[in-house]
Amino acid sequence: MIVDQAPPFTLENATARLEVEGIVALTECPFEITATEADLLTPSFSSAGVKNISLSLGGALRGATAGPVQTAQLTGLLTRYAAWSHALLLAIAPHYGSALEFGRTSFRPRPVEATQLGGRKDDRRLHVDAFASQPTGGKRILRVFSNINPVGEARRWQVGEPFEAYAKRWLPAARKPAPGEAWVLERLGITKARRTGYDALMLALHDAAKLDAGYQRDAPRRDLAFEPGDAWVVFTDQVVHAAISGRHALEQTFYLPVQAMAAPETSPLRVLERLSGRRLV
Repeated sequence: MIVDQAPPFTLENATARLEVEGIVALTECPFEITATEADLLTPSFSSAGVKNISLSLGGALRGATAGPVQTAQLTGLLTRYAAWSHALLLAIAPHYGSALEFGRTSFRPRPVEATQLGGRKDDRRLHVDAFASQPTGGKRILRVFSNINPVGEARRWQVGEPFEAYAKRWLPAARKPAPGEAWVLERLGITKARRTGYDALMLALHDAAKLDAGYQRDAPRRDLAFEPGDAWVVFTDQVVHAAISGRHALEQTFYLPVQAMAAPETSPLRVLERLSGRRLV
């Protein structure tokens, strides 16, 4: 059961809740694991020092230390989850349709507290998502999570203040990129595309929040507990969140152009443009 006081989820209010609140939780909406796949629910196949096992669009499996049989099984599991997540999104937000772009699919078998890398990479710290090496150019980061824990362990999150309040808090101190910085980063291959003003600003907000000890200690937040069999759909570029505990979760990332939204004014891009008084892409 979700520890939350939001109105009940229905298909009729799904899109509005997702775009305005940034998160919808679907209790007892399990992604079914096969008997063969159940043997994969162990951290022993996960490489040391990594947070997850991931599957790229090209079918490359990363972060796994497994033989050929287990590698094929992990690839099959993540491929199935990508298709399941896509179907789930089309059920609750059918107008997104062909605008949805697939990102990586991942399996997170290790306990959250055992996979932290410190500082900016510590997912137990409140933040919104911004990818240093993969600028989105204003596209939304939409992720589908499922708790597939086989022994009844919940995955616990904290959700913080609304995005606009978060942005107002950090905007005044956001570092402005040096002239030509985005071009240099792209040419050196440090970023996969050129950072826009939006990408630079989102990364600054992400880093400022994660590295501020006072904010992490005192910021407003509420607790969520996702039980095995639960799924939750989150605009992680909008929802201030932290993963506190749990293991054995699946996650699928999608990218969504702002113009495909029913309420584009709720997107971080439009909020930041309004607050800063300038176009960011």
